[in-house]
Amino acid sequence: MQYEPLFDELARGVERVRSLVADMTPEQARARPAPDSWSALEVVCHLYDEEREDFRQRLDIILHRTLEDFPQIDPEKWVAERGYNQRDLAEMLEKFAAERAQSLAWLQGLAQPDWETEFSNIYGTLKAGEMFSCWVAHDNLHLR
Repeated sequence: MQYEPLFDELARGVERVRSLVADMTPEQARARPAPDSWSALEVVCHLYDEEREDFRQRLDIILHRTLEDFPQIDPEKWVAERGYNQRDLAEMLEKFAAERAQSLAWLQGLAQPDWETEFSNIYGTLKAGEMFSCWVAHDNLHLR
């Protein structure tokens, strides 16, 4: 696994999101392009929650706490349950940026992580490097 390119791409994620939503009005940020898709605001809220409750936690479990289970998450339900589209875009963008900064600091602080470390559960086996790659891919999916 190539750590540096993945880290660099993750580090650029906030600025990419910021540039995409920079000129949006609150109405534009809340508009859904299709009934079954998310608004830009909902995506930013989702990225924030994923940053806090999913990828960093799961990667930490794979690297350091393999006997623990992954946290239970339900991103689809969170959109309505957490009222994503009623939030403030600028505030959520700053919260996402702060969480991403914590994630980047955490990643930089890892002492020689073994990206081949495996985690197994009922869904299969996943290596730490694969989880890190999924984190970056997740960002890219939502940037689309």
